[in-house]
Amino acid sequence: MNELLLPWYLLTGMISGFLGGLLGIGGGIVIVPALILVFDATGNIPLEHSTPVAVATSLACIVFTSLSAAYAQLRADMVEWMVVRRWLAPVVMGSLTAGYIAPLLSVTLFRTFIGVFLGLVSFVMLTNWKPSPNRQFPGPITAAGAGVLAGLVSGIAGIGGGNVMVPTQVFFNIPVHRATATSSALGVAVAGAGAAGYIVFANDFMPDTAALLGYVYLPAFAAIVGGAVLSAPVGVRVAHRVQPIWLRRVFGVLLVLVAGRMLLTA
Repeated sequence: MNELLLPWYLLTGMISGFLGGLLGIGGGIVIVPALILVFDATGNIPLEHSTPVAVATSLACIVFTSLSAAYAQLRADMVEWMVVRRWLAPVVMGSLTAGYIAPLLSVTLFRTFIGVFLGLVSFVMLTNWKPSPNRQFPGPITAAGAGVLAGLVSGIAGIGGGNVMVPTQVFFNIPVHRATATSSALGVAVAGAGAAGYIVFANDFMPDTAALLGYVYLPAFAAIVGGAVLSAPVGVRVAHRVQPIWLRRVFGVLLVLVAGRMLLTA
């Protein structure tokens, strides 16, 4: 372990926590690119493992950093329980499966997927686009298929699922504030299942180091969680006082640059 990198991990956690509190976004869209950047620059993690390690570590962090938001939404009784009943098992199944599928992907395909996903998120940030809420939430079978897909995308991209589940719910006529609350409640399970998949399905070719639990890089995990827990309440307080539209746009531009770099490294 390189102790000199701990401040970088702590800063990553603080930025992801602050933006999560301010904009309601998943910390994974900050954590994954930041970890890939430092792994590539330092060689701490071999190239063939750096992307799944970044994703797995991000998911493990999100389990802990999203607990407070999920608890608050449950207490506020904003969760749409019909969606939870239809989606909980499928999104967990999809996210858990990602832990098996993602490490089998080539570096090129894995990073291309993440780069394209970040590009789509940046589009949402820059345009404030929302799907037209003109449909009803589908029945159990269709909902299960959508849930598995949402969990799989979340597990491969290393996010808690909000960037997938919220637009999907809004598209099916779930009010956006309830969609956000429901996503927060489901996000803990999605991230937990994804992280478990990357631990359980870690193969025998992983680097032999005590710093790794499966694909989860423990030094980064501890520092990022600590930073996010400290900064998330600050983001929430700022969100109550300012209009974050310009911050969304600045962040969207940064995501465009990060997505472009991810595609170039692919």
